[in-house]
Amino acid sequence: MARKMLIDGELNQSNEQESHYDFDLFVIGAGSGGVRASRFSANYGAKVGICELPFHPISSDVDGGVGGTCVLRGCVPKKILVYGAYFGGDIEDARNFGWEINEKVDFNWKKLLQKKTDEITRLNGIYKRLLSNAGVKLFEGEGKVVGPNEVEVTQLDGTKLSYSAKHILIATGSRAQRPGISGQELAITSDEALSLEDVPKRAVVLGGGYIAVEFASIWRGMGATVDLVFRKELPLRGFDDEMRAVVARNLEGRGINLHPRTNLTQLIKTEDGIKVSTDHGEEFLADVVLFATGRTPNTKRLNLEAVGVELDSTGAIKVDEYSRTNIPSIWAVGDVTNRMNLTPVALMEGTCFAKTVFGGQPCKPDYSDVPCAVFSIPPLSVVGLSEEQAIKQAKSDILVFTSSFNPMKNTISGRQEKTVMKLVVDAENDKVLGASMCGPDAPEIIQGIAVALKCGATKAQFDSTVGIHPSAAEEFVTMRSVTRRVTARSKPNTNI
Repeated sequence: MARKMLIDGELNQSNEQESHYDFDLFVIGAGSGGVRASRFSANYGAKVGICELPFHPISSDVDGGVGGTCVLRGCVPKKILVYGAYFGGDIEDARNFGWEINEKVDFNWKKLLQKKTDEITRLNGIYKRLLSNAGVKLFEGEGKVVGPNEVEVTQLDGTKLSYSAKHILIATGSRAQRPGISGQELAITSDEALSLEDVPKRAVVLGGGYIAVEFASIWRGMGATVDLVFRKELPLRGFDDEMRAVVARNLEGRGINLHPRTNLTQLIKTEDGIKVSTDHGEEFLADVVLFATGRTPNTKRLNLEAVGVELDSTGAIKVDEYSRTNIPSIWAVGDVTNRMNLTPVALMEGTCFAKTVFGGQPCKPDYSDVPCAVFSIPPLSVVGLSEEQAIKQAKSDILVFTSSFNPMKNTISGRQEKTVMKLVVDAENDKVLGASMCGPDAPEIIQGIAVALKCGATKAQFDSTVGIHPSAAEEFVTMRSVTRRVTARSKPNTNI
């Protein structure tokens, strides 16, 4: 079968002139984006090779694994721990539902840890089989680019293999970064947090993003004393400010100590644990200090500068709207490009790459109305524009609809934790611009709302939809009263 490949912007119907290459496509990095791109390209008839570092739960320059960060040391194992942490609160709540729990309930961290490790090992095998079933040739080792059409793979025994490819795709993701704080070697990152030998009794978390909030929730749910330290007034910078405040209240309600507008200055090892000092003169003793202060693109060992591939100031690979670098034969998808760093977005970019280069269907990733979730306890999930983003972009007034209520479960359990929902609407055309929810099952509910926003749903269409009763989700179709109207001339405060 003749392969359709994009050659300098033009589709070529024949593969005869490409026969002098070892591969039509060679992918460096077998995470979500790389695996998707390689499989789909192979399904279009391309001859595909891919390389990845050997599997290990904790990543390093020489460790990785087929499946990538999300599957092996990110979203999936973290969600398993979130599930485990939920049971602490659920057991407390169960008493008011008639369950007589008379004895102390113990938590076996090592059992959960083993279950988590078993699952990511299983998924690593599944991803390898996905590649094999698609006809993709997998090489275990470290890959780097040595020319516009040549890659070098260093195998585990040090042997170097060289392959030529019509197209090279970089999909090496990102890795946790450490701030330059005195004693920073005493801290861990999210990689190590997923594989601790013991659950900490005292934890200090530095950071206000996804990972910081999620691990604070996990450890608190497992009984630890948790101090969350972050630089802004509220955690989760970039999300809707009103919803950020809801998350902050919930974290405090669950017993997490928040330290806004604060940074760490020093870590010192003592007999009683790690002494942690802040720029406000506070001191804590911790069993574990987690740095959750962002991630950097994995480009340092790829030899990209020598080949002429342009990088930005963070080390991310610069690409055009089709994921192509300034070198026509070299492409990049996923976190290594630092565009929108979400696993499903990397999958979208990998799909568009395969369609563009081998499917005869030039395709640009669409970053509008991408839903996402923060798996705090309870979780926050959003799609579309925040109120601040809507106001900033508005040409007409913005209508904000909100609903705050006790979930039915909490009315019986007595837990003082409200669910909050929010819709942001364009007053002129009635289009729903954004939706947010913080409360149980928020990600499951927002996924469906995302479809509506992608279809351009109006508030009137939300209002005309029959709700499912009794459910929290029905609140999204029963919010009739405008909470506030914001004029197009307003200036949002986005510095909190």
